[in-house]
Amino acid sequence: MSKALWLVIYIGSIVLANLCTTQFGLVQIGFGLLVTAGTFAAGFALIARDAVQVKSGKAIVLLAIVIGAGISALTSNPAIAFASGIAFLISELVDFAVFTPLKGRNLAGAVIASSVISAPIDTVLFLHLAGFAVTWQAVLGQFIVKTALALIAAIVITARR
Repeated sequence: MSKALWLVIYIGSIVLANLCTTQFGLVQIGFGLLVTAGTFAAGFALIARDAVQVKSGKAIVLLAIVIGAGISALTSNPAIAFASGIAFLISELVDFAVFTPLKGRNLAGAVIASSVISAPIDTVLFLHLAGFAVTWQAVLGQFIVKTALALIAAIVITARR
């Protein structure tokens, strides 16, 4: 896929995550676990950002987060957009520390490792800043969904190579 398409997908996934969370808040996914309604889109965003970083660089990723938060502020609850922007920025800095040095050696492994480390940080920050309760049910639920999406991405990357 092209640089521009990955960028649109990344920004779109941020906006979609915030729209879904604004509309539906926390939802149950079974086994007593909760996720924000935008977790699936946010989990995909964590993968898309890695693609944007590879194709366009770190500065573009940071700019995309700001653009996604700005569009979200116009289309979603501004508090959710703010929380999302801050959580994505902080987790992106963590991602830079994990994904960037690993991507040249093992791209699929870098996607998984960066998601496993940045997803809980993103989740806890977002829940807290957006005014949701930071419970083990919500943190674990979102971690499972985001990690599962990263595993799917790693399988696709491995299969394409």
